Amino acid sequence: MEILSNNILFGLVISLAAFEIGLIMNRKTRIPILNPLLIAIVLIICFLFAFHIDFNTYNKGGEFINMFLGPSTVVLAVPLYKQLDLLKKNAKAILTGIFVGSFIGILSIIGISYLVGLDASIIKSLIPKSVTTPIGISISSQLGGLVPVTVLAIIVTGIIGAVFGPTICKVFGIKDKVAIGVSIGTASHAVGTSKALELGEIEGAMSSLSIGIAGIMTVIIAPVAYNLAVYVYHIIR
Repeated sequence: MEILSNNILFGLVISLAAFEIGLIMNRKTRIPILNPLLIAIVLIICFLFAFHIDFNTYNKGGEFINMFLGPSTVVLAVPLYKQLDLLKKNAKAILTGIFVGSFIGILSIIGISYLVGLDASIIKSLIPKSVTTPIGISISSQLGGLVPVTVLAIIVTGIIGAVFGPTICKVFGIKDKVAIGVSIGTASHAVGTSKALELGEIEGAMSSLSIGIAGIMTVIIAPVAYNLAVYVYHIIR
């Protein structure tokens, strides 16, 4: 096992194999909670623990996957291009929805974190939970957060959005395809968008758009919102 794990391709192969198993399980069962990414994470963790493989050893190959995060996000612009006319028609409503979603998402996580007494570094790490990983890491570093915590929060948020997003839309009677796509993309970035693409081309296109715009808005809003929250918190105390 040591000979295999020292191979630079080891982490990459294990990651792809675990995700493929997740895809198969998801397709066979059609159970929302069995998200391929979630299954892959659990399988990889169990595998590393079972064979006593250090994370850094695994990450020698696994880190190559990070190289594709940026390009994969850009590729999501393809379905958006196909729905360009729809975007122009609903531009004002879409931009407003993304801004409100991003703003409320940031304020809610700051407010809840302060209520439960989380440390400032953890709060800073959780703020960019709803944006795609490259942007989230940048925001977390800028604020002084813990990047590993940020990455975990982004993954968990994405999986929750993908699993429960469509159900929440149904519960609240949201039937407009543009609204569904914007809400899922703004709240749960690329992982949620993968689910939105399954729902339909319009939902996927609007969700893809929301990833980029929500990321830009969060870069601007996050520092201001955090500093404002700290100021208000100290006044209240």
